[in-house]
Amino acid sequence: MRLTYPTSIKIVKVPCTGRVAVIHLMKALEKGADGVIVAGCMEGDCKYQSGNIRARKRVEYVRHLLETIGMEPDRVAMYNMSSGEGPRFAEISREMTEKVRALGPNPIRIPVDGKEKAA
Repeated sequence: MRLTYPTSIKIVKVPCTGRVAVIHLMKALEKGADGVIVAGCMEGDCKYQSGNIRARKRVEYVRHLLETIGMEPDRVAMYNMSSGEGPRFAEISREMTEKVRALGPNPIRIPVDGKEKAA
């Protein structure tokens, strides 16, 4: 099965979403990501017991931080899906890309060498 999702999506694999820390999400935005998706296994079905629940709490915290600084919290989202839901991942990727595109460029992107870095 060949799935298509936007080429602007950069996938970073981790052993468990429980390893994704608040600093990772904020650094992704700081380095130029216009949005971040955390895609984890189904709640209650985590190989590492509660990693996906910890990740959800961290994503909600980052959303709160973004709102506090006046940035759109919709730039960060978490989705739970099984590894067999490739078409769902592609659909979520397209939806998130459109949502973020409508929000516009990331306002906290830090320029590299005084120039705007492309995401």
